[in-house]
Amino acid sequence: MDQHVPIEALDVAAYEIPTDAPESDGTLKWDSTTLVLVEIRAGDKIGLGYTYAHKACATLIHDTLAGIVEGHNALAVREGWLKMVEAIRNLGRPGISSMAIAAVDVAIWDLKARLLDIPLVSLLGAVRPTVPVYGSGGFTSYSTERLQAQVGGWVEAGIPRVKMKIGREPERDLERIRLARETIGHEAELYVDANGAYARKQALAMADAFQAHDVSWYEEPVSSDDLAGLRLLRDRAPGGVEVSAGEYGFDLPYFRRMLEAGAVDVLQADLTRCAGITGFLDVAALCDAHRVPLSSHTAPALHLHPACCATPLRHLEYFHDHARIEAMLFEGGVDPDSQGDMWPDLSQPGLGLTFKRQDAQHFRLA
Repeated sequence: MDQHVPIEALDVAAYEIPTDAPESDGTLKWDSTTLVLVEIRAGDKIGLGYTYAHKACATLIHDTLAGIVEGHNALAVREGWLKMVEAIRNLGRPGISSMAIAAVDVAIWDLKARLLDIPLVSLLGAVRPTVPVYGSGGFTSYSTERLQAQVGGWVEAGIPRVKMKIGREPERDLERIRLARETIGHEAELYVDANGAYARKQALAMADAFQAHDVSWYEEPVSSDDLAGLRLLRDRAPGGVEVSAGEYGFDLPYFRRMLEAGAVDVLQADLTRCAGITGFLDVAALCDAHRVPLSSHTAPALHLHPACCATPLRHLEYFHDHARIEAMLFEGGVDPDSQGDMWPDLSQPGLGLTFKRQDAQHFRLA
């Protein structure tokens, strides 16, 4: 095919989807999720990408990034990514700018794979055929009954690892953890996520108490900005507990600082925040260089293909909110199998997703 396929147009829209119940973690409450969708046309193909972010991302994409990528060669993805990074210099790289770039970057990768008529995983270069997942939810707003039904349902479906939120009411955390462990049995792995709600010594005391319930994953026990605190927890927590953080990283310097500080046993990265698939694979290379495992954060349908291509990847987060939205608004998504693994659909080009425009229209923001 022609080596230069110009991008003809970019369309962007934002959709706000209510949660199926009020949700909260250790430090935040929410009742809806906003999805910013990008569709890019070149030749006779359309690539799609999205991020979970404020609707302001859609404005930034429309007003700034569209003009950068329209006319650009759809086959030169990293070159386009670099141009977008240059264009937002005065706006600031962390935050909304990186999330806007993420949606466009994913769409261009998807478009390129569709133009070549191959699955995205084949274009990126797979190092594994499948990715292990963990069920993620267990919000602090849940009743005991809903918490047990959710984590128990994942294990019953074959997912051998589950994560729950803690930290909003520390005095209740150990009882909630006990009930979760009782529900899932002793074979499944139990993860907890404090979202930075604890102080250092409080977090350390909780880590010791977790041993009674065989908790093996301790996410953001203190603020992810407190690298010294994370390092303290990593050094002093019981040997079976891994400390993780990184979901709020937007650029490589953030991840490099966290790795150089020895702050985590497992680094997390979210491609909807760290500037897309291009940024995510850069983080994977950084983890590989530091010999630290990588775990993808949320947005399972977006992470599946690049996760199969990231050498140091540990697993993928099957996050309740995003798995629900992706099933509602896209055709072609895949669910975990009976062993708790997700497999890319190799019969479809690109990400294999088709947007359900009519179903989504009700949620569209003006």
